[in-house]
Amino acid sequence: MEIIALDPSTRPWATSLLEAQWGSARIVSRGRVHDASALEGFVALHEGEPAGLATYRIEGGECELTTLNSLVEEKGIASALVEAVKDRARTSACARLWLITTNDNLKALGFYQKRGFSLVGLHRGAIEYSRKLKPEIPGIGIDGIPIRDELELEILLC
Repeated sequence: MEIIALDPSTRPWATSLLEAQWGSARIVSRGRVHDASALEGFVALHEGEPAGLATYRIEGGECELTTLNSLVEEKGIASALVEAVKDRARTSACARLWLITTNDNLKALGFYQKRGFSLVGLHRGAIEYSRKLKPEIPGIGIDGIPIRDELELEILLC
């Protein structure tokens, strides 16, 4: 596996992946819309082919992991992408790396906590507002769980 910076040669693939996995390249977190296809990021190559993507944004001494996708399970792709973003955040003097997931994404909650992230916020009912910004967010999520809340996780970097 190899982790490379998202660049003009991989951006079309990344945009296509975002649209397929997220319904569009628009991502909503904490009431803000981000065009993930325009953000900085990393691509994981597995056997020479793109197999994972992480996008992030740095602002005000903090780094938000905006999207994380792995197309190949159990190969360490998502973990390697998180580490790459964490390293970039550290070299950019960020105090914390944070992310938002939804209340239905139990697998993500476990994944991030196993990698040192702590649950630091429950933003009850936030998805109702998010749907006004991105109507393609479904009402029902993973395992039939209604999607209602944003959960904020962070890892402190200093």
